[in-house]
Amino acid sequence: MSMETDATKGVAMQRRIAEVLFPPIEPYLSDYLSVNDGHELYYEECGNPEGVPVLYLHGLGRGCDENARRFFDPGRYRIILLDQRGSKRSRPYGSIHANTTSHLVEDIAILLDARGVKKVVLFGGSWGSTLALVYAIHYPETIRGMILGGICLGEHRECADYLSGQLPWSRFPEIGERFLNNVPQEARQKPTDYYFAKMTSDDPEECRFYAYEWSWYQAARAKLIPFSEDDFKRSVAAQPFILRAMMELFYIRNFYFLEDGYIMNNIHRIPHVPISILHGRYDDLCPVDNAIRLHNALPQSALTIVTAGHARNDPEMLQAAMYEIVAMIFMLQDSRSS
Repeated sequence: MSMETDATKGVAMQRRIAEVLFPPIEPYLSDYLSVNDGHELYYEECGNPEGVPVLYLHGLGRGCDENARRFFDPGRYRIILLDQRGSKRSRPYGSIHANTTSHLVEDIAILLDARGVKKVVLFGGSWGSTLALVYAIHYPETIRGMILGGICLGEHRECADYLSGQLPWSRFPEIGERFLNNVPQEARQKPTDYYFAKMTSDDPEECRFYAYEWSWYQAARAKLIPFSEDDFKRSVAAQPFILRAMMELFYIRNFYFLEDGYIMNNIHRIPHVPISILHGRYDDLCPVDNAIRLHNALPQSALTIVTAGHARNDPEMLQAAMYEIVAMIFMLQDSRSS
């Protein structure tokens, strides 16, 4: 039984928050896992091999970066990073063949089984929160806890601005106007279809232009204070954004490959484990009521709404995430000792 007092726990958590991210760390293992349909998934592990297993689930098409490792105390967590099908280091890069939510869920199950992980904490934001929830519905027995931010429930209404050209909760009307101005009037009822057609055309300049504009539309709405375009250009220059943009469009056009209301209709399958829900009050990509509805449906969950947008590195979102990641260790310790 743990001898740590509440005061000791509080001091430990505050100290970790003050440090924001943990120091850079290198993986002790990195490899590829062959799954079905010709996909090979990149994964890595770092931190403590005997620690609490935690799986980082990234946003659509993004893959994991070095900072994804730094959210977790490397002395307490066995940190597992996975690049989903078609993302970053997984092969073939950018492939949408046999790439659906069901495929990604099964990939997680295959990876955890291959690595001998019986119980796992899931950490995911945005699309990562969707994937975590769907996985938990399918494999509730493997879930030890969840930390979810920028909640996306994969419902049809969440795709409305992309699919109909409407901006029902946008704080950035000028960004939405720019998004639509690249689409002729007759195609504005389905602007996402138009963007996707241009991105998959045989004209490389046209493809690049529309991928850039799509990526700008997403990125500019993600933060509480939007990027300057110069900052955005520097960020996209360092990464292959065209295939990532195509992946985002592919999933959104297909309503994330989920029946409308799938998560909320199956929420009863999620086990009674510690769940932390974080959401930015001014999130322009996923409505804050997603987090409220999810929290109300999961009585064991804790909800934190912060002054932030959608981005994981908005200061209050980052601080809240770090707090909850450390708090999860103490909650799991308490649940084992009770």
